[in-house]
Amino acid sequence: MAEALQRGGATTGAAAEREQKPKTEPMFDLIELLFFAYRDFVGDADRLLTRYNFGRAHHRVLYFVDRRPGLSVAELLDLLRITKQSLSRVLKDLLDQNYIEQRPGLLDRRQRLMYPTDKGEALALEVAELQSRRLARALATLPEGARAQAAAFLSAMCDPTTRDSAAGARR
Repeated sequence: MAEALQRGGATTGAAAEREQKPKTEPMFDLIELLFFAYRDFVGDADRLLTRYNFGRAHHRVLYFVDRRPGLSVAELLDLLRITKQSLSRVLKDLLDQNYIEQRPGLLDRRQRLMYPTDKGEALALEVAELQSRRLARALATLPEGARAQAAAFLSAMCDPTTRDSAAGARR
């Protein structure tokens, strides 16, 4: 800013904003813990899903179809922020192996609504129970009320514009 004033100008825009905001130090400790916690959390599911020749994409699709039966393909694409092309192979695998079934919409027969099969519900539950055990072990080491605080923290981590869809995933 002093340099700008010496040149007879004023600092504007992003440069002025950077100079006025106090610089915060990166939270490397939390960033690193989040990386490792996520690695181990999804690693549990990854190991189980390899028995079925499935990966994380299969898990995400199966998870949300199980949690929201009747979800349309368009809604799933929006929820996961993925393209039709990236969903295509994963959805085909889940359909072909009878983990998910598609039905036409009641009002619009062109709409494809997805439902878990009994086999799909069982696999989704097996993965959820595995991941729930990890969460329960972690929460058991913390004071009472930690689950509500963890949920509030994770919700606050979500982009505010999509927070409602993340909250809507919970039954």
